[in-house]
Amino acid sequence: MMSKTTTALATFAALGVLAGAAHAEIRLGVSVSATGPAAFLGDPEAKTIEMLVEQLNEEGGINGEEIALTLYDDGGDPNKARTFATRLVEDDEVVAIIGGSTTGTTMSILSVAEDEGIPFISLAGAISIIDPVREFVFKTPHTDRMACEKIFTDMQAQGITKIGMISGTDGFGASMQAQCKEVAGEHGIEILADETYGPQDADMTPQLTRIRNTDGVQAVLNPGFGQGPAIVTRNVAQLGFEIPLYQSHGVASDAFIELAGADAAEGLRLPGTALLIADKLAEDDAQYDVVTTYTEAYKARYDQDVSTFGGYAHDAFALIVDAITRAGDSEDPQAIRDALEATDGLVGTTGTYSFSPEDHLGLDLSAFRMLEIKDGDWLAVD
Repeated sequence: MMSKTTTALATFAALGVLAGAAHAEIRLGVSVSATGPAAFLGDPEAKTIEMLVEQLNEEGGINGEEIALTLYDDGGDPNKARTFATRLVEDDEVVAIIGGSTTGTTMSILSVAEDEGIPFISLAGAISIIDPVREFVFKTPHTDRMACEKIFTDMQAQGITKIGMISGTDGFGASMQAQCKEVAGEHGIEILADETYGPQDADMTPQLTRIRNTDGVQAVLNPGFGQGPAIVTRNVAQLGFEIPLYQSHGVASDAFIELAGADAAEGLRLPGTALLIADKLAEDDAQYDVVTTYTEAYKARYDQDVSTFGGYAHDAFALIVDAITRAGDSEDPQAIRDALEATDGLVGTTGTYSFSPEDHLGLDLSAFRMLEIKDGDWLAVD
C-alpha cells in the first residue's frame, strides 16, 4: 500500500505528466513585503513563488491549466495589504491567496479572505492567525507559541530555569512575548526580567544592562524580528554577557548572522527549519529531497542562498497546488479550501503538514530543529 505522505517535490513532479498544452488559467494571488523594513522576509518569498509558478507552468500546470500569478508588494504596510487583498478578490478574481509576510499584513489580508470566502495561506508566525481557527485561513510557519515551547524545552535540558526576556514591540515580538509568558511556567521557567524595545531603536544596552544586573538570570531570550535582534546580539557581546542568548525563528536566516556578526552571534541558539542545515541533512531524512531540490533550484535561479522565509512560501505554494489538484475544480474557492483542510502528510521545507478542522497549521514541535551558530554557520543540536 502506498504511503499517504507526499513531498512537495513529488507533488510538482507528478503534475508534469499531463496531456496536451495548458488551455486555461488558475488565478493565484500573492501579497508580500518584497520591499520595505520586512523585505528580508518578502523578497525571498516573492522570488520563490515566481520561480515555482514558472517551473510548474513549464511542466504543464495543474491538470492542463497554467497558474496565472498576480503578485503585489505591500511594503509591510497593513493598509496596502488590505487594499491589495481586496483587489485580488474583486478585480483579479483569484481563487486563493498566499502572503502576509508579517503578522500585521496577514491580519489585514485574512479579514478580506474570510469575508469573501477565499482560501488564504499566511507566511507569518503569530499564533493568533490560526487560533482560533478561521474557516479560510491557514499558515505555514511554526507559531510563536511553539517557538517558546521549543526554546524552553532546550533550556530545561541545559538546567536553565530563570531568564531575562527582551522583546520587540512589533506584532510578532509582542505576540511571542505574550505566548512565552503564558507557557513558561509549564516548563519550569521563571522570567525574572522583562524588557522591550521599539522597531527603530538602535541601542538596547540600557535594557540589557538591567537584565544583567538582575540576580539569578541564567539566559536571555529575545522574541523579535528585523534589525532589533541583531542589535541585541551585538549589544550582548559588547556587554560581555557570559550566559546563553536565545533568539526566535523570526530571524532564522544566514542574513541574520551577517547582520549581527559571526563573532557576536557565536553560540546563540534558536529554533529553525531543515533549510538552514540543508547541506548537513542525512539522505534518509524525510525532508532531504524537498529541501535539496528547492535549495539547488533557488541558488541556480537567483545566485542566492535560500532562507527560512522563502521556505514558508515554497510550502504555501506546494499546499495550494496539492489542494487544487485534489479539489477537482480549480475555479471553486470553497472546494480548494476543503481540500486544503484535508491535507495529510505533505512534506515541505518547514515540516510535514496535516491539517484538520481543528488545526490550520498542521505542524508539531518535531518540525522544529534546535540550532546553534558555530563558526558563522548553523549546527543542529537536537
